[in-house]
Amino acid sequence: MRTVADRIRHAVSFEILGLAMITPLGAWIFSMPMTDIGIVGLVSATLATAWNYLYNLGFDHALTAWKGTTLKSWPQRVAHAVLFEVGLLMILMPFIAWYLGVSLWHAFVMDAAFALFYMVYAFVFNWSYDRLFPLPEWKNAQQAQANTAP
Repeated sequence: MRTVADRIRHAVSFEILGLAMITPLGAWIFSMPMTDIGIVGLVSATLATAWNYLYNLGFDHALTAWKGTTLKSWPQRVAHAVLFEVGLLMILMPFIAWYLGVSLWHAFVMDAAFALFYMVYAFVFNWSYDRLFPLPEWKNAQQAQANTAP
């Protein structure tokens, strides 16, 4: 399992990089002031950071209970990203509608667009993060596989 410090580094770096990309992109796509999208992005990033920490901790515990390891297959990574975004969509949609003064449907469309971006981003970011900061158990599993290969 990852340490608390590692989980915090993961969550904070994920949100900062995502916010730097989504604010100008969202302002351009939705024809809204960058400050409004920036505020929505900042509040969303704060809520998403808390959700990220709790969700990943729960996912790792569930995966460990199910498989005995936190090592994720490609299908598990896809499920991980999709389930994260569905949960976050339910958290953020009411806030977006209220803050931007738009209908729930408009907020849903905006949130869904952000979720699609973040789903792809989360997949790439998490795969990259795991390569940059692998857990010792993963290194041991890779070495064992290499030693048993013909």
